[in-house]
Amino acid sequence: MKITVLSDIHGNLPALKAILQHADAQGAAQILNLGDSTGYGPEPDGVIQLLHEIKAINLLGDYDKKVLRKKHRKTGWSKVKNPDKRLMFNWTYHALSKRSRKLLKSYPEQKTIEVGSLRIFMIHTSPGAKGGYLGPETSQASLKKITENIEADIILCGHSHRSFVRWVDDVLFINPGSVGRPDDGDPRGSYAVLEILDRKPGTELFRIQYDVMAAVQEIRKAGLPEVFAQVLQQGLNYDDVITK
Repeated sequence: MKITVLSDIHGNLPALKAILQHADAQGAAQILNLGDSTGYGPEPDGVIQLLHEIKAINLLGDYDKKVLRKKHRKTGWSKVKNPDKRLMFNWTYHALSKRSRKLLKSYPEQKTIEVGSLRIFMIHTSPGAKGGYLGPETSQASLKKITENIEADIILCGHSHRSFVRWVDDVLFINPGSVGRPDDGDPRGSYAVLEILDRKPGTELFRIQYDVMAAVQEIRKAGLPEVFAQVLQQGLNYDDVITK
């Protein structure tokens, strides 16, 4: 069995479509989405609707949570100091249809599923660390501590936008990177295919070319700040684009 593992789509519909097409060619039917489906990209509503259409198992990411906190003045995006980022939260909320907001609100922040005899734990950020993340630089000791607190054969996480695959004893950690907003200087979308044969899981990471300019043009058409177009074109995060 092959499973598509996605994270951090960030409203980038062209990237999502390209990756789903590639995953289909690999024979990966089931879709696991680890969250942050919205924000930064120009088509959050299209992303949520497509994920619903393909019956993906979805998580709520930290950016998604902030988008939905419109009415919470003390914890929501009204308190974000950066005007570009505050504008993007506001725009994203209003770009989502009521149906998409309802779907997004229904996503859990973490989930455990069983595939055959294997137990898969899914979370957007780092287990047990509020707002933290797991990336290629995370120490083996830190991952080991997580395995002591979570009963799972496979642990899936996103948030860092940096892909990695690591074994800690008999536990497999996978971060698929970012579908729609890579920040390592490579604009191509990132995802993982998890293959389970009997009890032995294996993983392959992919970087997929997509029509970046289609997403860029949608950002410009929406009248959003140019910095968000450059984030996609350059494959860098907001802060790195600004300081470049």
